[in-house]
Amino acid sequence: MERHLLDGRIKLRHLQCLLAVAQHGSLQRAAEALSITQPAVSKTIAELEGLLGVRLFDRGRNGARPTAQAELFLRHAGASVSALRQGIDVLSRAVGQTGGVIEIAVLPTLAAAMMPGVLEAFRREWPGIVVQVHTGANQQLLTQLKSGQVTLALGRMSDPEGMAGLTFEHLCATPLCVVVRPEHPLAQQRSVSMADIAHHHVILPPHGTILRHTADSFLRAHGVGTLDDYSELLSMSLARAMTLRDDVVWIASEITVQDDLADGALCALPFATKGTEESIGILWRNDTVPTPPEQTLISAMREAARVRYGMPGLR
Repeated sequence: MERHLLDGRIKLRHLQCLLAVAQHGSLQRAAEALSITQPAVSKTIAELEGLLGVRLFDRGRNGARPTAQAELFLRHAGASVSALRQGIDVLSRAVGQTGGVIEIAVLPTLAAAMMPGVLEAFRREWPGIVVQVHTGANQQLLTQLKSGQVTLALGRMSDPEGMAGLTFEHLCATPLCVVVRPEHPLAQQRSVSMADIAHHHVILPPHGTILRHTADSFLRAHGVGTLDDYSELLSMSLARAMTLRDDVVWIASEITVQDDLADGALCALPFATKGTEESIGILWRNDTVPTPPEQTLISAMREAARVRYGMPGLR
């Protein structure tokens, strides 16, 4: 193994393919993300497996899943790619160049609510550096962070196993909110029960996400087991558009709909959501130290959370 690492046969393209397949769970989707063909990805992964002497992915109908050996190697592969990017950025600044790219991951529920101000503050201090923002479910964000594809994430606290190797800085706790458009029939009623909601199309977070688990627990606490008519949406823009247009009910994180509630574009149905709060915060890897530009992003995220939740709540 040491000879393989020292003779230079493991290339950056090997590590990039490895990280892309691990992130996307599919050779085809990894190829699309890397703008190369699927056979090229397959060949590159096969080369890396030959160099390392281990199988890296179990492939089946459900895609490609990292083996135990791959999981051991992924963190170090990600750290190598991340360190190379940081080294290039440091060198660029040292020779007077202002370019560079920082890749971060943000939950879709937080992107529109918090990131515009964060990115504006960042551009003022680092005008020559590009911030690439990836969005996805919380588990996907953690995978990207652990593999080194991104250096920071804005997401939710996960279970201890999911948080292994990561630092989490709590920013705020946001509860669920049940919202409709002002013209919705339920918005006209003096009192609303969860049974009333079950008669309408309901928009829920995707199955398997932390937010969906909280929403399901919330529904069960109000006597609703399984809904007959519902959608599962990760896209907040689509969920918002559907709620503004039709008589649907959207169960969302309050931070996602906070501006629409303040503007009157949406209204919250009168359900007590105490106990549904989830911790939102900044995540980075334990084995890395945020660079000065990343520290600026962290400071801007802290300020965005303070502005959002340092003021009287909407309820």
